[in-house]
Amino acid sequence: MLAIFQKAFAHPPEELNSPASQFSGKTPKLPVETLSDFLSRHQDSAFSMNFAGSAVLAYARQETSLRQRLFCGLDGIYCMFLGRLNNLCNLNRQYGLSGKNSDEAMFVIEAYRTLRDRGPYPADQVLRGLDGSFAFVVYDSQNSSVFSALSSDGGESLYWGISGDGSVVMSDDLEIIKQGCAKSFAPFPNGCMFHSETGLKSFEHPTNKMKAMARIDSEGVLCGANFKVDACSKVNGIPRRGSEANWALANSR
Repeated sequence: MLAIFQKAFAHPPEELNSPASQFSGKTPKLPVETLSDFLSRHQDSAFSMNFAGSAVLAYARQETSLRQRLFCGLDGIYCMFLGRLNNLCNLNRQYGLSGKNSDEAMFVIEAYRTLRDRGPYPADQVLRGLDGSFAFVVYDSQNSSVFSALSSDGGESLYWGISGDGSVVMSDDLEIIKQGCAKSFAPFPNGCMFHSETGLKSFEHPTNKMKAMARIDSEGVLCGANFKVDACSKVNGIPRRGSEANWALANSR
């Protein structure tokens, strides 16, 4: 999977953008070039969606049953999901999806809508309730919001970086990220979630801040940053906007 979001609304961590990308002899590519690379690698199984230049989603259909890949769109919300949820049936009942043909991607969309619109629980609590290995990226085209997360067990991989025009790029394909972002990329941290309005947070330790640590590659060059939970720094809590029952999101109104 591949997702590219304009920097104007995605607001990725500044530490992802390595100055070495401009002096390494291989500069980051523009989003259209990275998209072309992805589609070329999956010529017979991929498709893409462009949202007026503000976002691009590209997805390659599953070629093996060993690793589940899902894509779903509903009411302007799109989800690309990797992995499996062991408690999907229970989650579907909890979110009123019983009796429907609902897979993990559809569940994530429904959970996101619940958090966005009425949010009885904070996002970190919802993610801690997911049992399984997963990585997902959600794009809400109604308000140009991004929401992504990676499970803590290491069963799935997700990478992110900065393209030549400053857009944030997310993919499970490390080679696509390396080619598209040069030295400005890093693994997405396990047990964490990212929202374009509230930033990067640990859903396992939501009261702790995240700390960027310099990431040095095999050539001894600064290459993005790894993000770790800072056990010594606390935050006040997950920001809420509007009513106390609504989790998020300045753009969701």
